[in-house]
Amino acid sequence: MAPNMRDVELTEVDIDGAGEEVRLLDSYDEEEKLRRIQVRVTGMTCAACSTSVEGALMGLNGVVKASVALLQNKADVIFDPALVKDEEITNAIEDAGFEAELLSEPTASRTNPHGTVVGQFTIGGMTCAACVNSVEGILKKLPGVRKAVVALATSLGEVEYDPSISSKDDIANAIEDAGFEASFVQSSEQDKIVLGVVGIFGEMDAQLLEGILSNLHGVKQFYFDRVSSDLEVVFDPEVLGSRSVVDGIEGGSSGKFKLLVKNPYTRMASRDLEESSRMFRLFTASLSLSLPVILMRVVCPRIPLLYALLIRQCGPFQMGDWLKWALVTVVQFGVGKRFYIAAGRALRNGSTNMDVLVALGTTASYVYSVCALLYGAISGFWSPTYFETSAMLITFVLLGKYLETLAKGKTSGAIKKLVELAPATATLLVKDKGGKVVGEREIDALLIQPGDILKVLPGTKVPVDGVVVCGSSHVNESMVTGESAPVLKEINSVVIGGTINLHGSLHVQGTKVGSNTVLSQIISLVETAQMSKAPIQKFADYIASIFVPAVVTMSLLTFFGWYVAGVLGGYPEEWLPENGNYFVFSLMFAISVVVIACPCALGLATPTAVMVATGVGANNGVLIKGGDALERAQKISHVIFDKTGTLTQGKAKVTTVNVFIEMDRGEFLTLVASAEASSEHPLAKAILEYARHFHFFDEPSDTSEFQTYSEQAKFSGWLHDVSDFSVLPGKGIQCSIDGKWVLVGNRKLLTDNGITIPSNVENFVVELEESAKTGILVTRDNIVIGALGIADPLKREAAVVVEGLIKMGVKPIMVTGDNWRTARSVAKEVGIEDVRAEVLPAGKAEVVRSFQKGGSVVAMVGDGINDSPALAAADVGMAIGAGTDIAIEAAEYVLMRSNLEDVIIAIDLSRKTFARIRWNYIFAMAYNVIAIPVAAGVFFPLLKLELPPWVAGACMAMSSVSVVCSSLYLKRYKKPRLTTILEITIE
Repeated sequence: MAPNMRDVELTEVDIDGAGEEVRLLDSYDEEEKLRRIQVRVTGMTCAACSTSVEGALMGLNGVVKASVALLQNKADVIFDPALVKDEEITNAIEDAGFEAELLSEPTASRTNPHGTVVGQFTIGGMTCAACVNSVEGILKKLPGVRKAVVALATSLGEVEYDPSISSKDDIANAIEDAGFEASFVQSSEQDKIVLGVVGIFGEMDAQLLEGILSNLHGVKQFYFDRVSSDLEVVFDPEVLGSRSVVDGIEGGSSGKFKLLVKNPYTRMASRDLEESSRMFRLFTASLSLSLPVILMRVVCPRIPLLYALLIRQCGPFQMGDWLKWALVTVVQFGVGKRFYIAAGRALRNGSTNMDVLVALGTTASYVYSVCALLYGAISGFWSPTYFETSAMLITFVLLGKYLETLAKGKTSGAIKKLVELAPATATLLVKDKGGKVVGEREIDALLIQPGDILKVLPGTKVPVDGVVVCGSSHVNESMVTGESAPVLKEINSVVIGGTINLHGSLHVQGTKVGSNTVLSQIISLVETAQMSKAPIQKFADYIASIFVPAVVTMSLLTFFGWYVAGVLGGYPEEWLPENGNYFVFSLMFAISVVVIACPCALGLATPTAVMVATGVGANNGVLIKGGDALERAQKISHVIFDKTGTLTQGKAKVTTVNVFIEMDRGEFLTLVASAEASSEHPLAKAILEYARHFHFFDEPSDTSEFQTYSEQAKFSGWLHDVSDFSVLPGKGIQCSIDGKWVLVGNRKLLTDNGITIPSNVENFVVELEESAKTGILVTRDNIVIGALGIADPLKREAAVVVEGLIKMGVKPIMVTGDNWRTARSVAKEVGIEDVRAEVLPAGKAEVVRSFQKGGSVVAMVGDGINDSPALAAADVGMAIGAGTDIAIEAAEYVLMRSNLEDVIIAIDLSRKTFARIRWNYIFAMAYNVIAIPVAAGVFFPLLKLELPPWVAGACMAMSSVSVVCSSLYLKRYKKPRLTTILEITIE
C-alpha cells in the first residue's frame, strides 16, 4: 500500500539571498555528521566586528568553519552537533557583544537530514484576533515547528517545520484540536506534484496505479486519496521531472488514466467557495427554522384561528410551546453545533473567542426558556420564554459570517487576478534525438520544464519566462511593467510568462518555470504581504486576549447589578416585562451584553486593510512585502534616490569623444572598447556599443540586450587581446593591451596611480561635468591619451516626482558614486538640494544611517547590487523593478514599472491605508464602547432604551461586516496623476 501522507514532507526550505560566501562552504556538507546553520547578527558596523564574531565562533569546540557576511548581517556556521549546540553558537555571538537570531537552515541538497519545510494550511472557523493568537500559540508549541504565522483576513497559516519531527497531519490535527478546521494547501517542496486522476473505478484500478508508481524510477513516495481522486507524488528531480511522472503514469496505464495537474491557488479558491457555500446553507437552515418561531410570537396572535391552535393545551404545555421548543432545539444543537465545538476546543486550550460568547448567550437564553416551561408546568406560574432570542441570535451570527466570507473573498481578489494571468496550457515542440522538430503537443503549463521549446501563437499568452529562439513579434508586457506600448521581441530577447503575444509566432525556450517565474514571484510577494502582520496589529491582539473574559465579567456585573437593585426596590415593577420577574429582567440585559460585544471587528481592522492595500498596490505596479512595510512607509520623512538607473534612465550613451594625442579616433575607440569588454558596468557597455556602432554603422535591435552585444564583441575579432584585467570599484578598470598598461576611469583612478592630469584635459572634463555628463579618462603607460563624455538622460517624471514629494512633506536626497560637479548638475535639474556625491557602495548605507540617527524615517530608492546594503539599511527600501534580483530581495517595496511616479503611489497608498486602519479601529472601538453600555441598560432608566438579545445579535453580526466593507473602500483608490500630483499637501 502507499505510504501515509505524513511521510511526504521531506525537503528543506530554500533560503533566498544567501551570499557568495555561503557557496564556498558547500563542500563541507558532504559529511553527514556535520550541520550547517545561519544566524542573523545585529550590531556589526565594520570589518572588525565581523572578524570578532568569526573569532568567537571558531573558538567553540566543534565548529569546523564560520563565515560572517557584514552586509547581509549573517553568519554561516558548519559544526558537529555532537560537540556544540545551536544555543551555544548564538550565546557565543551575544557574549561577543552582538545580538543573534537563529535563521532557517540553508539548503543542503539531500545531505542535511534536519531540513525544514514551509507548509501552507487553510484554517476555517477563525473569527477574531483571539482565534489567531490561539492557533499561533498551539502551533508554536508543536515539536519541530520553528515558525508559525496565521492571517485572519485570508484564513491561511504558514508553518515552518521539520518534517522528520512533525508531519503536516500533526499540524492539521493540532489546529483542529484548537477548535478550528484545517486542510493542507501546499509546501515549499520543489519535488512534489499533486494530480487529479480520472479513470479509477475500483480496487483493481487503484492497484494498477500503485504498481505503476512503484516501478517508476525516481518516485520516492506517493499517496492516493480515493475520495477526492487526488494523487500526491514525491520524486527525485534529478532523475525525472513532473511531466515525466505524468507521462509515466498515463503510458503505464495504456491511456486508461488521465491526469490533471492541481494548481494550489485554484484549490484554495475552491475551498473559499466551499466555505462561503457552507455558511450560506447553515444560515438558510437557521433562518427557515427561526422564522416560524418569530411568526408564532409576533404574527399569529393577530390571527385568531392560528392563535387558537397555538394555545391549545397538549400535555403539560401548549402546542405553541412544543413547536418553539422543537424548532429552536434543532437550531441550537444542530445548526449551532459548530459554536459549541469551537468554544469547547478553545476553552480546553486555555483561550477564549467569539464562539465562547455566542455559545454562552444562546445557551443562557435556551436554558432559561426550557426551565421557565418546566417551572410553569410544575408550579402553574408561567414566565415568558425567549426561544426566539436563541434562534435569531444564531441566525444573525451565521448571516454575519456569510457576509464576512463574501467580503473577505473580495479582499483576496488581487491574487486571483494574478493567477488568472498564467496560461493553462502550452504547445510543446517535440524533437527527436537529433534535435529535429517532429511534432507538437499540448501540455499543462505547470508541466513545462527548463529547456523546453514552446510555440507561442499570435493572441496567446507566453507560458513561462524564457528566451526567443525563433521568430519575431510584439508582446504586451503591461501586466508586469504597466506600459501599454508593445515591446519588440526577436531572437535572444527575454520574454515573461503571462504576457500576451500580439502578432507574429514565436518559439520560446523556457528558462524559469514553476515558482521561479516572474509571475509566480509576484504572486508570492503579494501572498507574503497579505500573510504579514503590521505592528499596529499587536494592539488588536492584546485587546483580544482580554476581551472575552472582560465581557463575561461585565455581563455578570450587569446581571447582579440589575437583580440586586430590583430586589432592594431600586426601580419600579412597571419596568418588568409581562409575567416577568427581576431574574428574567436582569438576565436579558446580561445576555445582550454577552451577545453584542464583538472582538471580530477589532481583529479584522488591520489585516483586511493591509490585504486590500497590497492588492491595490499590485494592480498599480507596486509590490508591497508586508504590513510592517506599509506602516513604516506612511511615516517616511526622507527619500534617498540613487542617481544612475533610478533618477536617470540607466541607458548611458557616449556623447563626446576627444583624443589628446596623435591617434586615429577609430583606433582609440578600439583600445577603450577592448579594455571595457570584460566589464559589466553600464558605462562600459555604453562605450562598447558606441565603438561597435562607430566601426560597423549598425544599431542594436534591442537596446536592453547589452550582454548579448558584449559577448558578440568579444569574439568578433576586432578587439585587442587583454590580460591582467581587474575592476577597481568606484574608480574604473585596468588591464594590459599589447604589453602596455591601460587605465580607464575617473580622476581618482589616475591620481591614485600618480598620473598628472593636464590642464586642457581637466578643463574638458569639468565642462562635461557641468553639463551633467560623466567624464571618462583613458591613459596608456601613464599618459592621458583621451577622454569620453557619457550622458545618462533623466527620467521624464523625475523632476515632477521630486517636487511632489516636497509638497507631501518628504525631503528628497540624491546619493551617487559620481563626481560632485555631475551630481550637482543632475540634482539641479530635478530640484534636489541635498546631494551626496563620490559615495562608495558601502557608504550609501552610512548615508541612510546618518539620517536615521536624527529620528527620521528614511526610504531608499535604488536598482543595483551596490544599492542593496542601503536598501536593507533603510526603514523602507524601494527597488526599481528592472533592477537586480539582489536589490529586489533587499527592499520592502518593488516598483515593477521602473517609474518614479510609483514612489509617490507607494507613500500615498501607505498613508491612505493607515488612515483607513485608524477609521476601522474607531468603528470597532466606538461600536463596543457605545453598544455594550446600551445593551447593559445604562440608558434604560432615563430613555427606556434597551436592546433585546436578538437585536444585539444582529448588531454584533453587522459590526465585523462593516469593518471589512470599510477596508474594501480602499479598492476605490486612484493613484495621483502627474498633472495633479503637485496639489498634494501634508495630511
